[in-house]
Amino acid sequence: MTKAQLVERVAGNSSLTRKEAEVVVQAVLDSIVHSLKSGTKVELRGFGSFRLRNRAARIGRNPKTGAKVHVPAKRVPYFKPGKDLKELINS
Repeated sequence: MTKAQLVERVAGNSSLTRKEAEVVVQAVLDSIVHSLKSGTKVELRGFGSFRLRNRAARIGRNPKTGAKVHVPAKRVPYFKPGKDLKELINS
């Protein structure tokens, strides 16, 4: 599902116009990104949680030349599905 399809579904399931639904979806996504940037996890009960994982710095290789390349440490977003979501998908 794309963001545009999500906006259409939100607009169809509510009394919002497509433009209003787009604002709502964008606000939710912006809130998730803002919370993750500040280091706070986002937990949506019954759906799952968004967290950050820290990746350590390492030495990688350029696949084309084989030369060693320093890969810096970074934070990576991670989604962990909730129990209810797992049950709905597997039922």
